[in-house]
Amino acid sequence: MSYTLTIAPLATPGHTTAAAWEAVKSAKHLYLQTVESPCAAPLLALGLPYAAMDDLYETAADFDQLNAAIADRLCGPGLDAVYAVCGRSMGDAALTALVQRAQRDGAAVRRLPSPGYAEAARCALPRPLPEDGLVCCAASGLPSILDPYHTLCIEEVDSSLTAGNVKLALGEYFPDEYPIWFCTLGEAGYIARQMPLLEVDRQATYAADTCLIVPPAHPERLERKSVDDLMAVLARLRAPGGCPWDAEQTHLSLRGPLIEEAYEVLDAIEREDDEALCEELGDLLLQIGLHAIIAEEQAAFTLRDVSTGIVQKLIYRHPHVFANAHAQSSGEVKYNWEQLKQKEKHQSTAAEAMRAVPRAFPALMRSAKVQKKAAHVGFDWTDPKGALQKLPEEASELLEAMEEGDEAHVDEEVGDLLFAAVNVARLLGRDPEALLHKATDKFMDRFSQMEARILQERGTLSGLPLAEMDAYWEAVKTEQRKK
Repeated sequence: MSYTLTIAPLATPGHTTAAAWEAVKSAKHLYLQTVESPCAAPLLALGLPYAAMDDLYETAADFDQLNAAIADRLCGPGLDAVYAVCGRSMGDAALTALVQRAQRDGAAVRRLPSPGYAEAARCALPRPLPEDGLVCCAASGLPSILDPYHTLCIEEVDSSLTAGNVKLALGEYFPDEYPIWFCTLGEAGYIARQMPLLEVDRQATYAADTCLIVPPAHPERLERKSVDDLMAVLARLRAPGGCPWDAEQTHLSLRGPLIEEAYEVLDAIEREDDEALCEELGDLLLQIGLHAIIAEEQAAFTLRDVSTGIVQKLIYRHPHVFANAHAQSSGEVKYNWEQLKQKEKHQSTAAEAMRAVPRAFPALMRSAKVQKKAAHVGFDWTDPKGALQKLPEEASELLEAMEEGDEAHVDEEVGDLLFAAVNVARLLGRDPEALLHKATDKFMDRFSQMEARILQERGTLSGLPLAEMDAYWEAVKTEQRKK
């Protein structure tokens, strides 16, 4: 099918591009989206013959029917239509459907650049906004993450419902009283009224060409902060004239705080305290941010490099999600993960994978991870009972070493006994680190109760034989088990 379709966007008076005017004036078949928009007034004043789509808007039962009707009117052999549309309509569903129809027909489609309404609306403001780059988006297609540090122009605020949705989205960043501009199109161009964000969905009238101009914010004025805000604050703290302590920190000096914050996160998780968990995750994120900004100052890497690396890793190690691999269970996922990890790190043997486990890990965690590496190649007990039977053997070897009086041998056998205990916990599907914490907590609780009883009955623990203390201990233990 041989025909052409030219889409010429109209703007506010004085803002339509020269290319769009040329296409309109030279059109053999001129179609106008609507005569109701002020954008159409300059075209109507030319007295050119045209056909408008207003009747279709009035009679269509729904948007699908409307889109199909517009496409039927503009697409056809030898038609060679010029379609004059209003501003941001360049991205609406009807126009998308129209272009797709023409492309299926094999027609030549030409879309002229749209000036949009944004710049015209901004020009209506009584005082200029920072020349920071205007970020435009339609109200119906707000991105999930906005950029509050640049001027936002939100277009096509065509109803109070739409305005309410915009208010909710902006409310994630800005307070209710944050001043924005409500811009409506009149015969002479845009009229801008300033109002608090809270009122944008309480106006008398809205139209397809209504815009909101949101000035850029400073971090302290934002209702909610982003990771970018965190990095900006850290940069300020480390800059000349910032905080002397923050400026002195290095990767090495921050090792201790990083570990401490990680353990505080774990403590909040164990206490099931969501409020504390949120706070502690923030403290941990601070440590990550500090390491990233130190690296950035040294031109080593940035936080964006960190996030890029982990995203790429997640995609690579989840081929059952992002590629054609299959995994029906979490066990298969873990196995594939380890295989891909070894390949990624160029580890050809299980021994190399073991040596890659950081020695800085807590000893129980490190031993469990090393045991898992051995298990991946089949060097493992078939069940926990086999590992449990190893404990008496290791205990017997420890007794022999103690009788020998060889301190180095004693150390070795104590380590073997602990390693064997970790094996049992791992094969039972338990975390030995967490279990030891629980056992320590239980010991402290029982000791506290034992001590309280002894102090109440005897006034002191001093000089009390171990056998008698043990009797108190067993009494507390028996009572706890009854509860």
